[in-house]
Amino acid sequence: MFETLTKAPADKILALMGEFAADPRKEKIDLGVGVYKDEAGITPIMTSVAKAEQRMNASAKTKTYVGISGNKGFNAVVRELVFADTVPAGRTRIMQAPGGTGALAVLMELLYRAKPGATLWLSNPTWPNHAPMAKHAGFKVDSYPYFDTKTRAVDFPAMLAALDKLGPNDIVLLHGCCHNPTGANLTNEQWDQVAASFKRTGAFPLIDLAYLGFGDGLEADGYGTRAVVNAVPESVVAFSGSKNFGLYRERVGAAIVVARDEAQADIANSQLMNIARVTYSQPPDHGAEIIRTILEDKDLRAEWETELAAMRNRMIRLREKLSEAIKAKSNSADFDFIAAHRGMFSLLGLPGEAVENLKTGSGVYMIGDSRINVAGIPEDRVGDLADAILATIK
Repeated sequence: MFETLTKAPADKILALMGEFAADPRKEKIDLGVGVYKDEAGITPIMTSVAKAEQRMNASAKTKTYVGISGNKGFNAVVRELVFADTVPAGRTRIMQAPGGTGALAVLMELLYRAKPGATLWLSNPTWPNHAPMAKHAGFKVDSYPYFDTKTRAVDFPAMLAALDKLGPNDIVLLHGCCHNPTGANLTNEQWDQVAASFKRTGAFPLIDLAYLGFGDGLEADGYGTRAVVNAVPESVVAFSGSKNFGLYRERVGAAIVVARDEAQADIANSQLMNIARVTYSQPPDHGAEIIRTILEDKDLRAEWETELAAMRNRMIRLREKLSEAIKAKSNSADFDFIAAHRGMFSLLGLPGEAVENLKTGSGVYMIGDSRINVAGIPEDRVGDLADAILATIK
């Protein structure tokens, strides 16, 4: 059987995790893996999550299935979290999925069933898993300009010009906030122009909302998604609760469909459930029930929002400290963009040789394209990191 197969290419991020784990140096720094870390280098269990779990354990009576669409209470609170009252509920359908990746997978298959001849457009650059997932679903994949490698900011004129050339046979994947891997994000005014472009051209938006609350706050981070969804008659959103609730291993996400009317929403939802049934059958409930418990309880929600703000502010502080340290040591503003970016990631723009030298010489691990996870920076070693970065580019 298996003699017909060839070895699949290794995932570069997972391979980097293995290299870091095997490195015996105590001073090593992990800026590669995309998970939030606290001051101790640990991905913590939020206190609001721990309290929700205690309540669940005390009241649970069964571990039976919750149904293909998942935890209905979770679906309702996620809809409110993402849209508030900006989108008519009758036009939306939400299905719980195994993580944001699972949500993307079922939504891509849904869109391929609906329009198999469409081209799926990705930002250049984008999360490395987007293109393989889109191709696996069957789509032809192309890219639109997004990041200016000189300014380390969004090349918005080029992006908008590319979007304006698209049409009804095009699907565009947008990062709802906290762009991965660049950390460069659209302003509200730019989001409004993107929304207007979709309205003009008839292109279809697929929004990956993986980091809601990690940029500038829940409301600020949700602006782009709401602007685009409200500008067009149809759209889909893939939501992840992994980052903003610290529930990485629970794999909790949601696939959201916004249709023209209730009848089409029902049809799309039936197809989503059919895809889920033949893929994973039923979603895991533990993480979804945690999120439902938190968001339905006034006190727990307030506690969660306070914890989320602390995580977000810590990442902003680390950005500012690293940017200031590099400027102080180099007398150059070349890395000021780090402070302007938002979310967990920034793309430093270092050549591959410099990335390798940082790993072998200083024990600083980052993705090969020089994407760093800001949350992985040890706050007491910002100066050391600045020295290491500057040493590699001299």
